[in-house]
Amino acid sequence: MARIQRDEELEKFEEDIRILKNKYDQFFAGISKFQPLTDRRKLEAFIHELNKQKMRDNTRRFRFNTLMTRYNQFREMWARKMREREEGPMEFRRRQAVLTAPSEPPPPPPPPAAARERVTSDAADPYVKLTRAANGEGVRQLYEQIEREHLKLGKLPNVTFDQVQQMVQKQTEMVRTKYQVDTVAFRVDVVDGKVKLKAKPIQE
Repeated sequence: MARIQRDEELEKFEEDIRILKNKYDQFFAGISKFQPLTDRRKLEAFIHELNKQKMRDNTRRFRFNTLMTRYNQFREMWARKMREREEGPMEFRRRQAVLTAPSEPPPPPPPPAAARERVTSDAADPYVKLTRAANGEGVRQLYEQIEREHLKLGKLPNVTFDQVQQMVQKQTEMVRTKYQVDTVAFRVDVVDGKVKLKAKPIQE
């Protein structure tokens, strides 16, 4: 009976992915006015519960990983389409063209001292700075970093973009009030297998 239940869970997982994809297809086609965020949150909560199970059956684990790969591909596609909607098709295509264009030949290497200074500078500032003026892109960068770190750990991100935005806003206000600053910087760290946000005030 337990084996039947586990198989039913994966059947439900696969069917829920199919239903959610259809709803996103309707949203991007203009048939539905709103993203199916409620359905997505329910599915990701269900995935989180599945992921906590210890799947000793190799066949079941393989099927779960296959479904996770498919769902993550859909997530990336939906995020790409949302950015295109927000930026406009022309701006999105222009930015994509820049990202995919062949890179120019690298410049001659700088003197060793200059090279060491550049490497030290890059490694010393892993933070994303958020100001009062424009924080939308910064929050998106943090969310994408959180997604990447979860995937490196073999896990599905357990927060949505909206939840990250709320956490960042709450921590930003706390740091600004405590330290009387306008700029707050965040970095994504992995501590004891958990992905966390760390904030620090920036005196400018």
